Amino acid sequence: MFYVDSNIFIYPIIYDQTAIPEARKSRDFLLEIALGKIEAYTSPLTWDEVTWIVRRILGVDISLNQGRRFLSFPNLKLLAIKRTTVLKAQEIMEKYELKPRDALHAATALENKITTIVSYDEDFDKLNMIKRVEP
Repeated sequence: MFYVDSNIFIYPIIYDQTAIPEARKSRDFLLEIALGKIEAYTSPLTWDEVTWIVRRILGVDISLNQGRRFLSFPNLKLLAIKRTTVLKAQEIMEKYELKPRDALHAATALENKITTIVSYDEDFDKLNMIKRVEP
């Protein structure tokens, strides 16, 4: 089981996959999820980050399209963010000095007993209860 951070979805959209290895590896990882070969989870926060960043870089129309694509991504499960999730995120933010969104991703994963996050964000390496892996 993997929790997938937003940068894994964003890189193949905004970067040239032939020039940026992370974009290509992310695309390949996402394909494995779509084919049902990897059990993957994320949260609605990922949709927010993907659509916001794509909107800033590539414009509204592409952002709307990418938002729709994200919401219909095969075999990707969205996990709920509850009050308890936000309370856990606050604790993580205070203890590990993580940014709010990273803390919310971590809290969502932990609340759902997921201890591996797929991300290029090295800030997750501060957490001793989550292992960060790259695609």
